[in-house]
Amino acid sequence: MWENVFEAIGIGTDIEDVQRFENLSDRSFVAFLKKNFTKNELDYCLSKDAPAPHLAARYAGKEAVIKALFSLNITHIFYPAIEIVNNERGVPNARINTDGNEKIHIKLSLSHSSGMALAFCIVQQEA
Repeated sequence: MWENVFEAIGIGTDIEDVQRFENLSDRSFVAFLKKNFTKNELDYCLSKDAPAPHLAARYAGKEAVIKALFSLNITHIFYPAIEIVNNERGVPNARINTDGNEKIHIKLSLSHSSGMALAFCIVQQEA
C-alpha cells in the first residue's frame, strides 16, 4: 500500500545526554540554543521546572529528523528549519519551516529518562 503513496521512507534515531543541556548560565550554550531551537521550542522547554530533558529530547528529535532526511538524500534542511511542537494532546510533532517541503511527512517519538533523551523518526516522502 505504501508503495502507491510514498516514493521513499527514511528512518533516523538519536540519543543525547541530558546533562549537556543543563548549563543555561553559560553564554556560549545560550548562543547554541538560539542557533538551533525556535522561539516556540525554547518557550516550551524553558517553561518547565527542569528544562534540560525537554531540550535534550528536542535536540535528539532534530538530529533524528536530519538523519532520516539524509537517508533520502535530502540534505538542505538543518536544525533551525525543523521545529518540534506538541499537539493539543501533548504529542510531539516535527515540521519543516521552509518552502518546498510539503511532500515530506514526519512521524516522531521522543522520550527521556535516567539522564538520557531518545528520539526516533520516520520520514515519508510523497511520490
